[in-house]
Amino acid sequence: MKAITKVQAWTVTGGIVENATVVVDGGKIVSVQAGGAVPEGAEVIDGTGKILTPGFIDAHVHAGICEEAVPGAMNAVNEDTGAVTPSVRAIDGINPSDEAFRNALSAGITCMQILPGSANIIGGIGTILKPVGHIVDKMVVRAHSGMKAALGENPVNWQGGKGRFPSTRMGNAACMRKAIQDAFDYRDKKKRAEEKGEHFSVDQGMEHFLPVLNRTVPMRIHSHRADDICTAIRICDEFDLRYTIEHCTEGQFIADYLAEKKVRAAVGPTATSKTKEEVKNKGWETLLALKKAGVSFCLITDHPVIPIETLPVAAALAIRAGLDAETALEALTIAPARHLEVDDRMGSIEPGKDADLVLWGGDPFDVRNAPELVLVNGESAL
Repeated sequence: MKAITKVQAWTVTGGIVENATVVVDGGKIVSVQAGGAVPEGAEVIDGTGKILTPGFIDAHVHAGICEEAVPGAMNAVNEDTGAVTPSVRAIDGINPSDEAFRNALSAGITCMQILPGSANIIGGIGTILKPVGHIVDKMVVRAHSGMKAALGENPVNWQGGKGRFPSTRMGNAACMRKAIQDAFDYRDKKKRAEEKGEHFSVDQGMEHFLPVLNRTVPMRIHSHRADDICTAIRICDEFDLRYTIEHCTEGQFIADYLAEKKVRAAVGPTATSKTKEEVKNKGWETLLALKKAGVSFCLITDHPVIPIETLPVAAALAIRAGLDAETALEALTIAPARHLEVDDRMGSIEPGKDADLVLWGGDPFDVRNAPELVLVNGESAL
């Protein structure tokens, strides 16, 4: 049992608690009280003059697959054998020894979603994990966090550039629709075979699609340009699928529509150069427009596009551009937790949630400050 005392607790969902005592035990937060008593026998951590936040969450990265200092590792994130590869699982390509995980902890990031890349229309399933440990299966929070999909330039250039379908945005949409329809047909055939007691050949990729069709997990669709975002929404509405928009670079042009559709967006990586046509309108104004319209969004690094340890820097730059600090904090904590559907376990400092906590000597959005203590499941992780 640990008690962090006399700390300013930025709880996110319950405001700021001054002179707080935060008690953790068994990997969970037990209590958060102003001037609360320290339980007998608890290890005391003096938080005088310090700030306590929930662990930050990066909802869209390729850490452990695109490894640091490994030449050509960027290619490892895409299964370059076809446009539709739903059988691929991110968890099977993650190296837990990648230094990106320790770099994440050094910036107060205690959870992340690792996804396949965006070269394929259907890229495979993502996984959510905490960056501690040496065995991936013991790091996992959720092994199947959604089906990665992509629209826009990446699949057009990657697939069309190799002489494969699709080679246009129209082809992207047609390919995605066919993949989803194939999954529905598979589900129906499987159900009929089970009802008749007949043999049925299992297809692992189609099995990965079933939780999407059953609305247990969402499609997670890479889309930068406004028209691609609308195509993603259109297709998911046609098939009654849940979805998130990954990147949402031109979300500012359709912010009211995104609010109407109750879209959840993972925005970023914004602090990069404009390396292709579809990101020519990238800028911090996207966040301001989404905030004004009431769209739920979180900030992402898309590591290694931006190093994962710079996630708090992205928030600081957003604040400099006019985003309020409260929303910036939410975009690193409760908003990505909701995006990943793990907000019952993390994203705020509340009793019953995982004891993933970060102690700061000063404002977390002052990039001169680094975490002094990072707890994951109540244990020191640095």
